[in-house]
Amino acid sequence: MNVGVLYSRVRIEEKLLFDELKQRGVEFGRIDDREFVFELGESVFQYDVVLERSINHSRALYGLKLLGDAGITTVNTYAVADTCGNKILTSSALSRDGVPSPRTLIAFTPESALQAIEEVGYPAVLKPAVGSWGRLLSLVSDRYAAEAILEHKEVLGSYHHSIFYVQEYVPKPGRDIRSFVVGDDCICAIYRYSDHWITNTARGGDAENCPVTDEIAERSVSAARAVGGGVVAVDLLESERGLLVNEVNYTMEFRNSIETTGVNIPARIVEYLLQQGERAGKNAA
Repeated sequence: MNVGVLYSRVRIEEKLLFDELKQRGVEFGRIDDREFVFELGESVFQYDVVLERSINHSRALYGLKLLGDAGITTVNTYAVADTCGNKILTSSALSRDGVPSPRTLIAFTPESALQAIEEVGYPAVLKPAVGSWGRLLSLVSDRYAAEAILEHKEVLGSYHHSIFYVQEYVPKPGRDIRSFVVGDDCICAIYRYSDHWITNTARGGDAENCPVTDEIAERSVSAARAVGGGVVAVDLLESERGLLVNEVNYTMEFRNSIETTGVNIPARIVEYLLQQGERAGKNAA
């Protein structure tokens, strides 16, 4: 089987995945997206399956599209990356499939965004449609703050900031949950603790093992299926309405979750990758 890994930089996660492939005796090619040149109509890469690990969303998205259109199986697919890389598309997919999530309103102008914020009520959360690591999130406490943030986004923001994603604020018990889904299995989960309302471990949150309950598994797998399946991380909020799916991430980091959960996450990812490669080979035959 010919395996490729598309990446931006070799972080700890990529080293662990490379080591797992080597331990299994799997030959693999490294595709650095900083050097990636794909000529349309030409079959540049002879891979059965490619694992996407790009940091840059645009590179990941177009790389997956080009590889997929060339007939190469990818993990994850372009459709999954497109959906998960955009919070509006993610929330729409979750709503379509009836997956419980925080109340979310989408507006196209600052005026209608202000109306949406006041309809949700203060405090409200304002997020960019595209973004990661908890960056550029705003907890809007009153109308004055809302007007100031909306004005700044309109004047200084890019195209993505001209569409307004407004979400209810769900009080956290000092933590949220991140679960990891591979295929149809929720393989593990962590609590992310922080004194700040943003609990991302990339922003200093502390990780602790979270036992995978039936509810966590059901919510996580349902969310993964809603966005197209594959290998994803699901952010869950504990609320009076039960677990709510906040976001779904398609190129997740997992370095802080292996020892915490006792689950060999890179091994599970590689197992799924090889299964998809075998399936692609059988279909081609």
